[in-house]
Amino acid sequence: MTPALAEALRCPVCGGPLLLMGRSLRCPKAHSFDLAREGYANLLAIQKKHAADPGDGKEMVRARRAFLSAGYYEPLMKVLAEVCAELPHGHIVDAGCGEGSYDRYLYDRLDAPEIVGFDLSKEAVRLAAKRVPEAAFCVGGSFSAPVRDGWADLLLNIFSPFAGEEFRRMLRAGGHLVYAVPTARHLYGLKEILYATPYENEVKQTAYEGFTFLAEREAAATLTLEGESVQQLFAMTPYYWNTPADGAARLAGCRQLTTEIGFRYLIYRKI
Repeated sequence: MTPALAEALRCPVCGGPLLLMGRSLRCPKAHSFDLAREGYANLLAIQKKHAADPGDGKEMVRARRAFLSAGYYEPLMKVLAEVCAELPHGHIVDAGCGEGSYDRYLYDRLDAPEIVGFDLSKEAVRLAAKRVPEAAFCVGGSFSAPVRDGWADLLLNIFSPFAGEEFRRMLRAGGHLVYAVPTARHLYGLKEILYATPYENEVKQTAYEGFTFLAEREAAATLTLEGESVQQLFAMTPYYWNTPADGAARLAGCRQLTTEIGFRYLIYRKI
């Protein structure tokens, strides 16, 4: 973490600015947060920590890292990079950054923007900090975000909770939000195996207070997976936790899976 990127962060205790002093972040009121070996900081306010180890667990995070590292979602990342390239993107905040695969992709294709990412999962943030050492990562949540007011030109929210008030606070006047949601047929082939009656995802466009909707861009592809990648895909999705036992058993015996994938990128501007 560089001193300049550290200045994008704010203290989770008092909301004051943070400065990088050696291997610690400190605010004017003397609250201090040590950097981990990988270079990230834990800025999750203790009163916001509702579990001993919040966020996605290690198994899910590592499955997502392995799957995304294999390049299966590159068609979706490519369109995201194109969307971001058309918007001011000098300062990017990734709310719910996961293990950093999207940030690595964007950093390499957008002429090295300044990126700050945060996630509730300590394991995800640890991996993100290793994957994108040029960025600043911290443990933190969207509803009490560890980024100072008005720092972001562009805020990304990829399948994470929508915290409108905090998103507006972090964005500069006229800044943009890119909100990624699934297409109707995203992972439909997976659901055909997991469920007796598979269903399409709801497709809707929602108005959010303080934002003007500008445009939508869709990215889609079809994947054919074999072997371990089938289970990695399953383990990185919410279906892993709410699938009937018989559906999980069917997938466990599946050595090849063909499924559609698709993201809708909804683009908003802060009013």
